[in-house]
Amino acid sequence: MPPLRTALLQSSGRPGSVAANLKVIEEAAERAAAAGARLLVTPEMFLTGYAIGDDVPRLAEPADGEAADAIADIAARHGLAVAYGYPERAGEQVFNAVQLIGPDGARLANYRKTHLFGGFERDHFTPGEKTVVQAELDGLRIGLMICYDVEFPENVRAHALAGTDLLLVPTAQMHPFQFVAESVVPVRAFENQMYVAYVNRVGPEGEFEFVGLSALAGPDGVARARAGRGEELVFADADPAFLAASREANPYLSDRRPGLYASLI
Repeated sequence: MPPLRTALLQSSGRPGSVAANLKVIEEAAERAAAAGARLLVTPEMFLTGYAIGDDVPRLAEPADGEAADAIADIAARHGLAVAYGYPERAGEQVFNAVQLIGPDGARLANYRKTHLFGGFERDHFTPGEKTVVQAELDGLRIGLMICYDVEFPENVRAHALAGTDLLLVPTAQMHPFQFVAESVVPVRAFENQMYVAYVNRVGPEGEFEFVGLSALAGPDGVARARAGRGEELVFADADPAFLAASREANPYLSDRRPGLYASLI
């Protein structure tokens, strides 16, 4: 299988305007496709903005809503998959979610953030209950997660045990926690022998200061691409051949002794 060229959209878009953010996704998809990418990943809550306060319920949409249709059209026209963060409405509940749309416009997977961070998220969202959500793309098993979720090692290990090859982590990582992007994410990739695409917002937004530093980390713990602190579209490859060789050389999963870990749960 050829490497999966992945585009990481580091941007905060225009908080409060779904139409403007759909336009940003459209422009990024065009650039990504021209560069040979088969997957575009946006940050957490990119569709609406993150620091939108009480506008969360007003801007939330169902997983099969109008915005999903618009992104499906973008994906199909440019021939690449799109993973985007958004507030998902399901009945009376709203979830902090990420949806993966395939390069043919089909909805492949939808994940709801399981570990909510801070008072803002706990006030506006219901936590998801399913840890491992996956889909297949170009021969790779893609996993979905959101921001704070990746800081719990059990979460990422569950994906490793389920065979995730490339873990997508839309995020809204803020100051002073940039060490997560710089150090934790590459370690997660190494200790679980997978690729991790960590895609952040950037700049001031409401009470938050997002730090950028988006990266695609490989199973060797090395970032294949690393953004700075501004708006960027960066590219990196998830290489199945390198992943297989790395797993052969680093048998963390086969060397586990689960019988010793019962106290963890």
